[in-house]
Amino acid sequence: MITYILIAITLLVSFNCFSNRNWLMKLAFIPYRTVKNHEWYRLITHGFVHADSMHLLINMFTFWSFGTYIEKYFSYMGMGPMAYIGLYFGGMIVASLFDVVKQRNNPNFISVGASGAVSAVLFSSILFDPFGKILLFAILPIPGILFGVLYLVYCQYMAKKGGDNINHNAHFYGAVFGFVYPILLNPMLLKGFLSHFGL
Repeated sequence: MITYILIAITLLVSFNCFSNRNWLMKLAFIPYRTVKNHEWYRLITHGFVHADSMHLLINMFTFWSFGTYIEKYFSYMGMGPMAYIGLYFGGMIVASLFDVVKQRNNPNFISVGASGAVSAVLFSSILFDPFGKILLFAILPIPGILFGVLYLVYCQYMAKKGGDNINHNAHFYGAVFGFVYPILLNPMLLKGFLSHFGL
């Protein structure tokens, strides 16, 4: 239920911002304004705004694909809905912290999208089921753990390369948070993850 509510809110806000540049600029993550004007709400609001319909569709489809499963798993493990909300918004916030520091003096840096939060949800699924299949390039099914490694390496490579207007750092740190966060809530999850590898 929470997953669907978050998707609905994101769709409404994003579609509104497509036709309202002022709203987009008010909600987007702009580290310069975040720090200078103490507009810390941007660490969260940017996750409800997207650059275009394709950006929105990819993020929400991925979130729906993994979020419904993770939400149920959190409930099954006794972590509850607030823990799931913490995963989503925690991923959103942690994904932005690197750029709060790096881009705080750059008034031209703007980032939007739920990618950090969605990456967190995706990597929680890899923690719970490392050999579950994930579609690489939406075509080739590969084990989640392999996808995770490739994803992190790619994010770091592209973050250093730059030039594509995608915040790869947000993807990377959101993903790492999504893997670590459930373990902090329930350390036994690490044992369960390692058991998949005979450890």
